[in-house]
Amino acid sequence: MIIETLSVFPEMFENVMSLSILGRARQSKLFEYKGYNLRDWTHDVHRSVDDVPYGGGAGMLMKPEPIFEAIKDISATGPRPSVIFFSPTGTPFNQKLAHKLSQKERLLFFCSRYEGVDERAYTLADYTLSLGDFVLSGGELAAMVVTDAIVRLLPGALGNDDSARDESFSSSGLLEYEQYTRPQSYRGLEVPPVLLSGNHQAIDAFRRESAIKKTLKFRPDLLAHARLSEEERLKLSEGFYIDKDEA
Repeated sequence: MIIETLSVFPEMFENVMSLSILGRARQSKLFEYKGYNLRDWTHDVHRSVDDVPYGGGAGMLMKPEPIFEAIKDISATGPRPSVIFFSPTGTPFNQKLAHKLSQKERLLFFCSRYEGVDERAYTLADYTLSLGDFVLSGGELAAMVVTDAIVRLLPGALGNDDSARDESFSSSGLLEYEQYTRPQSYRGLEVPPVLLSGNHQAIDAFRRESAIKKTLKFRPDLLAHARLSEEERLKLSEGFYIDKDEA
């Protein structure tokens, strides 16, 4: 996979792309990364990428010319990239989209700044994404988040591919089950005995029940489309997964 970013602050990316899971995946050639500076496609002495909005208003808008020229030039070499913009009005990013994008051969993230982008530039986007109902100062952080979510899905990126299978928002549609490590007892809080039993069937059953309980508590909206058996849906309707101390 080829991952590229187009930004007025390309230097923001190098540390993120070189550390932890992203760094190891990049070093292992699971993906290639290159960052571009949008100002390299400007034609004035000030290397301006923004201007005042028509009709008035606060702030400055990113001009369409350098964006169109940059994406055209970058796309001209190698396979055509899927171009990704970010906007609060975009499609909410989720794990399903992360899986879809992880299948692409080449991704180009355009990172906007200032008060936004001339609307004509959005005609270049294959995807316009939003991370949620809030506003960031620029698209760089959003691009880092989406890149991390995508790269960790590439085969070999996590070392153990089962790690991604059991995570929240995986194919089951549930949040991930609760987990514990040493010490067995800490400040009066105990590890559930079943996890110490060595009975893998019982452990699997505990984790499944834990995942449903956790989803019911924190994201009940997910349960409508989660992969539940008829027995599990019956238990859900009967309140089986509601902890007694929370009822």
